[in-house]
Formats: sequence, C-alpha cells, structure tokens
Amino acid sequence: MARKIMIQGTMSNVGKSVIAAGLCRIFRQDGYRVAPFKAQNMALNSFITREGLEMGRAQVMQAEAAGVEPVVAMNPILLKPTNDVGSQVIVNGEAIGTMSARDYFKIKKSLIPTVMEAFGRLDEAYDIVVIEGAGSPAEINLKQDDIVNMGLAKLAEAPVLLVGDIDRGGVFAQLYGTVALLEEEERRRIRGLIINKFRGDRTIFDPGVEMLERLTGLPVVGVTPYLPVSLEDEDSLSERLEGPQKAGLVDIAVIRFPRISNFTDFNRFEGIEGVSLRYVSTAGQLGSPDLILLPGTKNTMRDLLWMRQNGLEAAVLKAHRAGSAIFGVCGGYQMLGRKISDPDGVEEGGTVRGMELLDTETVFESGKTRTRVEGRILVPGGILKPLGGARIAGYEIHMGRTFSGEKAQPLTEIVDEISGERRQEGAHGSNVYGSYVHGIFDSEELASGIVRALAQAKGVAEQIGKPVDFAAFKETQYNLLAAGLREHLDMEEIYRIMDAEV
Repeated sequence: MARKIMIQGTMSNVGKSVIAAGLCRIFRQDGYRVAPFKAQNMALNSFITREGLEMGRAQVMQAEAAGVEPVVAMNPILLKPTNDVGSQVIVNGEAIGTMSARDYFKIKKSLIPTVMEAFGRLDEAYDIVVIEGAGSPAEINLKQDDIVNMGLAKLAEAPVLLVGDIDRGGVFAQLYGTVALLEEEERRRIRGLIINKFRGDRTIFDPGVEMLERLTGLPVVGVTPYLPVSLEDEDSLSERLEGPQKAGLVDIAVIRFPRISNFTDFNRFEGIEGVSLRYVSTAGQLGSPDLILLPGTKNTMRDLLWMRQNGLEAAVLKAHRAGSAIFGVCGGYQMLGRKISDPDGVEEGGTVRGMELLDTETVFESGKTRTRVEGRILVPGGILKPLGGARIAGYEIHMGRTFSGEKAQPLTEIVDEISGERRQEGAHGSNVYGSYVHGIFDSEELASGIVRALAQAKGVAEQIGKPVDFAAFKETQYNLLAAGLREHLDMEEIYRIMDAEV
C-alpha cells in the first residue's frame, strides 16, 4: 500500500491543485513513485488518455509534475457543467449522461465502488498517492453524500492538510470555521493547516499563526507565498482569464465564453515575448487583434447566442473584415460554419445560424468522439499559408460531426492514434480556420509559425522574441514550484504525518 496525503481546501480556488502538483514534484525528486488522485472533478478543461478515455486536466498537470503517464484512474469521475444546474457525468473516462445536480446526487453513493477501485489501482502501483479534495469539506448540506473530501479521506485512510487562501481575505475565519463545522472524527483526520498565497511581512503575521494553532489545536505546517509560477489552470476561475488587456506587438484575443472549455489550448502563446494573449468577454474589449481565437465550449449553441446577444459576434465579424485572422477550436470551430443543428436535444435542440465564415454545417449526435491524433497542417490560404506541412498532435473531444461544403478546404490531415484511421479534418476559408484538435497549438512549429506570420504581416518580426521550448518551460515551472514549497512547507512534518497512524 502507498503512503497517502490529502489536500483539502476551505473553498474552491484556494490553490489545492497547485499545492498537490508541487508535492507530487517534491516526492518525485525525493525518489518516490507518485500518483495524483481526485475522486470527482468538476471542470471543463479535460484531456484524452492513450486509451481514449476522458479525465480532468488538473490531474494531468499533477501527473506531469510526478513524471508519470496520466491514466483515468487518477480522476474516475469528471463533471462537465452544461448549464447552471446540470452537468455531463463522465465515469472512468466515458460519458454516462447529462444530469441535473439533484439526479446526480441520487446516484453519487453508488459510485463509491468505482472510486475506490480506481484508487486501489494507484494504491498498489505507487509509493505515494497525493489526493486532492474539491470545494470545501464543510459544505454541511452535502456531507452525507460526500465522496471527494472527508468521506474519501475515511475510505482511503488518508491524513488531511487543510489549505486556506489569504489572498482572498479572512483566512483565519476560513480555516477556523471549516474546522469548527466538521464532526469530531473528521477533525481528527486534519493533521495540519496551510496558509496559501501569502504576500507581506511574516513577522507581522506570525502572531496570528500562533493564535490559529491555539484555537484549532492544529499545527500550521506552512505559510506559502504567492509563487510566480505558470501552470495549467483547472477551470474558468483561473486568474489568467482576468489578465491585462493591453495589446502587444502581436495581439491575440480569446473569446471568453461563459462555458469556455480547454482554454489551456492557448497557453503556448503566453511564453513568446512581444505577444499578448487577452481573454475578452465584451465587444468593447475586443479592439483590433491580429488573431481571434474561438475556444471550446460545453454548450456551443448557447455560447454562440451569448456572443450574438452581447454584440461580440458583430465585433468579431467587423474585425475579420478589417483584417483579423480567426481560428476556432472544437466548439469555436462549430460556430464558424453556416448552421448548427441539434435534432436529438444533445445541447439546446433545434437549429441556429452559425457565424457563416466557413462553408460547414454541424449536426450534434449523442455519441462522443474521444481520441488522440497526430498529423500535419495542409496548405491553407490567408495569413497562415506558410504553415503548410507543420506537424501537430493533440486530441479530440466533441459531440457531433461537421460537414464541409464545396468552398471549405480541409485544414489538417491526421492519423487517429487509437483506430489507426487516416483522415482530413477541419476547414479553412478566407483567413478563417477551424479544427477539432485540442492541443493543436502545443506544436512549437505551428504556434511560432502563426506568430511569425502575423508579425511579418505587420512588419514587427524583428521585435518578436524567440519561441520557448514549451515542454522544458513546464519542467522549469514544476521545479520552481517544488523549490518554493520546500522553502515554506515543513516537509519533515508532512512526511511524519504520512507515516503516522490515521
């Protein structure tokens, strides 16, 4: 059996995923085989494993930090919200349906064997399992059906570190209130507190730490600073989506849909000096970017109507007429066509007019495409014409098929890594491009080629920095995270906590 440590938080977005990733890297550096685990993840950023199964990207990021291949056992349940009250439910990598929150809670306990079977596989194969909770363990209206916080800690016999976020204010109330709302058995499982995202003078803060320890009877095992590392984010609460709106020499604008998914597709552009990557949600923010990116979305039809109603669609069309290139990925690709139909009610039902920038039509179907691909860009027109032949790799996750008319030329030629099928995919028109391939821009050849083509068109190519080796950059970030946590966490105490009887 593996040693375990569980990271729970006082609320969402306190830094659980990042601290879990940092611990994965520390334990790996210390010579252990490490696996991340999150029983239930609610997020729209997902990934396809080599077996063609879907899981949350947060655990993929943590697996990278641990230096292991991501497998679906690391995230056996994934909830992908489709609206304010319902989610697509994915179990062991496969969608079992779209359910309201109430309907999901009816089946939640029946999924405990599935969760524990997945956890057991990791427990047998690794030296240490770093478990991440979700939300808060003190959601007292939900505790009776909990399978991801204290309920899981009990089943997995895991000690817990509770994380609070000082940057959001009220960290003493967060931590003390969470502990106070737990039952005695649950409180005993918490072995240490972590105060995360600290900025300021520790000498002023230390008396508060001592008072918190007296009030809770628990040690503070770390006060971790706001670490300047760039890692993938779990969901749309990401701070990178609130970044600066100032345009760079090459300006790239990403449409921030209400149900945006897999925005990690565009992280690659952030590391190129002279390039601005801006997330925009209003027509006034759009400006005149060189490239407009339409990302994936969990509800293509509703987010297209959102763009239409708030004026963003008109602003995008105007920018395109003025010379902006447009690239849609997955749901964004579907929007670019003439029409989207949903005869079976997979999303909204009915038919909506598309943006009419590509000669394509999309029909939603109940079956879900999940596969990994690799291939190349065909010779496109427009600003990206020099990129014919660029190698790409990534994965597809979508419901529905897109059909091309006579005026739409295929954008890529890919090989399905699971079936071995070779096919053409995507479409391009007049400086407009679309593809189903998530991760398409992770190819340095394609990403840097796009920036170079845009910079040359503006006459600023000499001022753009060289592209960064993205894989090496991520390794550097994991090591920086580990170094920062080692400095501010009591790792000796954390090892003792893992070795003590729960």
